[in-house]
Amino acid sequence: MSYFDLQVNGYAGIDFNGDSLTSEQARSACEALLEDGTTGILATVITDSMEAMKEKLGRIVRVREEDDIVREVLVGIHIEGPFLNETEGFIGAHPRKCARPAKVDDMKELLEAAGGLTRIVTLAPERDEGCVTTRFLAEEGIVVSAGHCDPSLEELRAAIDAGLSMFTHLGNGCPPRIMRHDNIVERVLSLSEDLWICFIGDGVHVPPFALGNYLRAAGVERCLMVTDAISAARAGPGKYTLAGWELEIGNDMVARAPGGSHFVGSTVTMPGVVAVLEEMGFDENEISALCWERPRKAIGCW
Repeated sequence: MSYFDLQVNGYAGIDFNGDSLTSEQARSACEALLEDGTTGILATVITDSMEAMKEKLGRIVRVREEDDIVREVLVGIHIEGPFLNETEGFIGAHPRKCARPAKVDDMKELLEAAGGLTRIVTLAPERDEGCVTTRFLAEEGIVVSAGHCDPSLEELRAAIDAGLSMFTHLGNGCPPRIMRHDNIVERVLSLSEDLWICFIGDGVHVPPFALGNYLRAAGVERCLMVTDAISAARAGPGKYTLAGWELEIGNDMVARAPGGSHFVGSTVTMPGVVAVLEEMGFDENEISALCWERPRKAIGCW
C-alpha cells in the first residue's frame, strides 16, 4: 500500500524546518519515507519570522533541485502560518510572537520564496480580514486550509465562499477546554460537505474513539489522514528539533512541549496511522482512500 502525506515537518532525524538542511539530509529523509511506503509528501514549514520562513522555504526548494529522490518524494510545500490565531491554545506549537494578520503582500513573498511549490497554506480565517488572502490564494490554485483558528460560523462560511476548501488537523490546534457546543470542532463538522477535513491519525492527538465519532459526523468521504510528523518520526526516543523547539522524546514517542502543555507535532509514520485505522476496523480499501486517494485528490495531484 502507498501513502501520500500532506503534512510532514521532518522525518527519520531530519528537520525540514532546520536552519542547515542539506540535500543529503533531505535525501535520507525521503529514502526513509519511501521505505515506509510514503511515495509523496508536502514538506511543511511552520510559523517563524517572515525572513526565517522565506529562508527555510528557499532551502527546501534548493535541496529538491539538487536530488532526484527528493524531487520524486517531496512534491510540494505546505505553509502552515504565520497567519494564525495567536491566542493561547489555538496557536499550539507555533511561536506566538511571530503570528500575524494575513496580508496578500506577505503571502506573495512566501510564495515567491517557495518557488512555485506551494500546494497548501494553513491560515486562520478570522485573521484574514475580508478573506482577501484566502481569495487570492484560491485564485492562484493553492489549497487554503483553516487551522490554529477560532472563526465564528459566519466567518467560516465567508471563508468557504472565498475559496477555503480544507481544515488542518481537526481536534488539535485548539485549547483542551472549549465551549461544549459552539466550538471550532462543531462548526467545522457542520460544514463538512464543503471542506476536506484532515486528522492526525496517530491515536494520540485524537483518541481512536473520538476519531471514529468525527469520521462518522463529517462523512468519511470528506476526511483524510496526515502524520504531522517531526524529525523524531521513525527515529526512536531522543533529542530532536522542530524549528525553534528543542524536544526530548521519551519511550512513549509522544512529542510534547517542555512541561507537557501541548503536543509539538507527531512522531507517527504512515504505517503507524494504518495500524490505528486497522484497530478501528477499517479495511484496506478504506485505509487507502484515507491515506492515499483523498490526500492526492484534495490538492489535485493525480
